[in-house]
Amino acid sequence: RDQVPRGARTVTEKLQEHGFKAFVVGGAVRDLLLGQTPKDFDIATDATPEQVKPLFRRAYVIGRRFRLVHVHVGAEVLEVSTFRAAQKAEESTDEHGRLLSDNVYGTQHEDAARRDFTINALYFDPSSEEIWDYVGGVKDIRARRLKLIGAPVTRFREDPVRMLRAVRLAAKGGLAIDPKTAAPIPKLAGLIQNVPPARLFDEMQKLLLSGHAVETLSSLRAHGLSHGLLPLLDMILEQPL
Repeated sequence: RDQVPRGARTVTEKLQEHGFKAFVVGGAVRDLLLGQTPKDFDIATDATPEQVKPLFRRAYVIGRRFRLVHVHVGAEVLEVSTFRAAQKAEESTDEHGRLLSDNVYGTQHEDAARRDFTINALYFDPSSEEIWDYVGGVKDIRARRLKLIGAPVTRFREDPVRMLRAVRLAAKGGLAIDPKTAAPIPKLAGLIQNVPPARLFDEMQKLLLSGHAVETLSSLRAHGLSHGLLPLLDMILEQPL
C-alpha cells in the first residue's frame, strides 16, 4: 500500500465509501510486482463516468471511443475507467478485425478477460491490500512470462499495436514472450499499417524511450515487426557493410 501514491489511495477509498468497487489496475500492479517504479496509477471501478464525476471536485469526463474520467488530486491526475465487457457486435470491428469502439460496460471478470496480457489484468485494492487475479497474471509474473489473454490471432487483429506492446513489455520487464503469443506475430505484422499514425507514433516513442531501446529494436526485427516502422533503420541494417 505504501508504494501507491496518496492520490490513487484517495480516489479508490472515496469510490469504495460510496459503495463502488475500486482498484489500482494494470501496469502499476505489474510494475510493482516486477520491482519496477510505475509511471501511472490507473483506477478501475464499477462506477460509470457519470457516477464518478460528482464525487470529486476536479473531475472531467474525456474520450469518445473509450469514455473515462480524469480526477485531479493535488498535482496528480488519476485516470478512472469503468469495467468493460468485450464487444460482440460485428459493426464494432473493421474488415481486418480491428476494434473501432470499446464502450460496453461489464463486470470485473469481463474487464479482466478483455485486457491484453495476463500481467496487465491484475487489480490491487489498497484498502484490503489484496490482488484480484482472474487470468493467472501473478503466476506469469513469477515465471517472467508475457502471455496474451484469449486467442492470439484474434487479439492481435483487434489491436495490432499489441504486437509492438508485447515486444516492449518483454524487453522492459525482462520477460520471455510465451511461444503461443509469439507464433502469429510475423504473419500478422502487416496489420500494423492499418493503425492510425498518431497511435503508432505514441507506441514507438514509448518503445524507444523505455530505457531498453536496443533490446526492443532487436526483438522487433527478430519477430518481423520492424520493417516500415523505422525506414532509415531498415536502410542502415540492410546495407551489406
